[in-house]
Amino acid sequence: MDRADIVHDNFVRRVAAGDLPQGSQPSGPLTADLARIAFRAGCLSRALDRQARVMQRAGQGFYTIGSSGHEGMAAVALALRADDMAFLHYRDAAFQIGRALTVAGQDPVWDMLLSFAASREDPISGGRHKVLGSRALMIPPQTSTIASHLPKAVGAAHSIGLMRRHRPAHALLAADGLVMASFGDASLNHSTAQGALNSAGWATWQGAAMPMLFVCEDNGIGISTKSPKGWVEAVLRARPGLTYFQADGLDLYDTYRVVTEAADFIRRSRKPAILHLRTVRLYGHAGADVPTTYLSRDEVEADEANDPLLHSVRLLRDAGVMAPDAALAAYHAAAEEVATKAADAVTRPRLQSSADVMASLIPPHRALAPSNGPSAEARAAAFGSDLKAMDEPQPMSRLINWALTDIMLERPEAVLMGEDVGRKGGVYGVTQKLLARFGAQRVIDTLLDEQSILGLAIGMGQNGFLPIPEIQFLAYLHNAEDQIRGEAATLPFFSDGQFSNPMVLRIAGLGYQKGFGGHFHNDNSLGVLRDIPGLIVACPSRPEDAVMMLRESVRLAAEEQRVVVFVEPIALYPMRDLYAPADGLWMARYPEPYQRIAFGKVGVTGQGRDLAIITYGNGHHQSLQAARTLATTGLALRVIDLRWLSPLPEAEILQSVEGVGRVLIVDECRRSGNVSEALMTLLAQKLPCARVTADDSFIATGPAYAATLPSVASICAGGLALCGKPVP
Repeated sequence: MDRADIVHDNFVRRVAAGDLPQGSQPSGPLTADLARIAFRAGCLSRALDRQARVMQRAGQGFYTIGSSGHEGMAAVALALRADDMAFLHYRDAAFQIGRALTVAGQDPVWDMLLSFAASREDPISGGRHKVLGSRALMIPPQTSTIASHLPKAVGAAHSIGLMRRHRPAHALLAADGLVMASFGDASLNHSTAQGALNSAGWATWQGAAMPMLFVCEDNGIGISTKSPKGWVEAVLRARPGLTYFQADGLDLYDTYRVVTEAADFIRRSRKPAILHLRTVRLYGHAGADVPTTYLSRDEVEADEANDPLLHSVRLLRDAGVMAPDAALAAYHAAAEEVATKAADAVTRPRLQSSADVMASLIPPHRALAPSNGPSAEARAAAFGSDLKAMDEPQPMSRLINWALTDIMLERPEAVLMGEDVGRKGGVYGVTQKLLARFGAQRVIDTLLDEQSILGLAIGMGQNGFLPIPEIQFLAYLHNAEDQIRGEAATLPFFSDGQFSNPMVLRIAGLGYQKGFGGHFHNDNSLGVLRDIPGLIVACPSRPEDAVMMLRESVRLAAEEQRVVVFVEPIALYPMRDLYAPADGLWMARYPEPYQRIAFGKVGVTGQGRDLAIITYGNGHHQSLQAARTLATTGLALRVIDLRWLSPLPEAEILQSVEGVGRVLIVDECRRSGNVSEALMTLLAQKLPCARVTADDSFIATGPAYAATLPSVASICAGGLALCGKPVP
């Protein structure tokens, strides 16, 4: 017999017989009206779980994770404000229902059933996934909350403190609000949970505002693996900077009282707290999971005997709020309401086409007040003597520094963050002087944890800020790449464009650093970024291009709400010369503040028709050198700088090679899984192509640092071979 049916039959039988579990007497500030709402939310959540199983068996519903046993989260919702942003664990249907029942115009049952049925009318994801979430209830959608949502919840909480200095025009959160994030006891062991708890404590230890409530829903098991007895409490109590609260999630009154105390503490102190909430897990983990395959029947039945709805019936009876027969009637009424609405929900239209599914990959444009840029007075105060230096050619690193200064002057909601970006000014000096110019609240020296850096940016972006996080080296991104793939890039998609987290992520990367760091500081692979739907990847080569592309990237984030990764070639930061030592031809003057390079616009040098070299980053510098040598053989060339690597500007690329006989692709990233493969696919049916790439290898330290990478010589050889000329 299905465990859901067993739990249902037990509830009906035991309530009718007055056979209710023992427990504490109801006490605390939970009012009779709120107690009724909490119980109704629990009944609806339970009925939705049962209905989801019915829909799946009938082929009318899809994968879902139930919330049965976690109905106490309704009391958590009622103890918080409806404008407190909530990042929910996947077992928190009762929280969303409880909050919805206090907000006018909401029908949580209908909304959730549309999600179960994958209807395009689902008000949160538009039928793209079964998710909890609601724009009206300030619940951003989460698709797989194995703690990956906690870093951005910390970022959102930190943004509330920063609003005291400047409230962004598109801020969502109240200045006296808090952020709640819930997760399971098994997820506590995930690195993202540990990092988020650590970063919240680390920040508040230094006096930063962090109005954050973590809720660990402890049902004692993760899928089939039990949490060691006492482990969760020991870990949570030991967290410095976080105040520990404990409540019994089987007891609505206790939960409401403790959460009220915790919320009051957080709002008053602006410090984070942890709620350790006892729950049980009824049924299995998800879908067709059968708990008796890994738990004894006695263990399963012990949890079922502790059904929180049974505890709620007892508590409401003892508080004089609702008699057991009335509670049973309410339970049946909830099931009937859910079944009736489900019969309609499964008939509602679903997504049909690729265009339907992809419609929310790109967020809607955002209306911004027109700007004339920073004033001359503000620029003079910020730049000081650097204003005079702008008349002279400079290398890329300095021009990016000036571009960041202008951006932060123009956009007070822009905030830089990353390892060593403040006092030190970055490993390569790119962010020097910015701390002095804008202060520690806008140039944030973070702890050394890439997950926390990106989570900070995501959360701040959701609250109207324009984050410009920095990852120190491209290889370091791999410590936290799921924060971009699984969190930042998916938010518009799974919220049907209702939530966004725009940002410009600056990453120093690629190869050619002489003898420094090996593969961990020279990472020449962009594959992990280029396969993320909706993400923009930019890579400048010329110093002036870096300025104008960075400005465009910021515009894309601010106006189009995009997530942009801005890859800065480390080896080109200090580059001064192009053809010969001291020729100074790779430096440039600082572009005027209004100048930008439009998204998707490629750069073309020369108009030769024999051979086009398509490249980017360091490859552009090398290809221009190679083109000069190849020209001596009689070849007429043009060199095309891609600039924008994802999505590839295909129309621009095709236009740039019109009239050309052959194309050589120069890709400093590895041969497999990178830009050259996409370019070959685009061009192969149109004209003869070849490619010069890096080998499928990591990069060594020492004299062989460039042995696996393209060189001027290999580019020349590739061009000659493609054009049928002898290779020396």
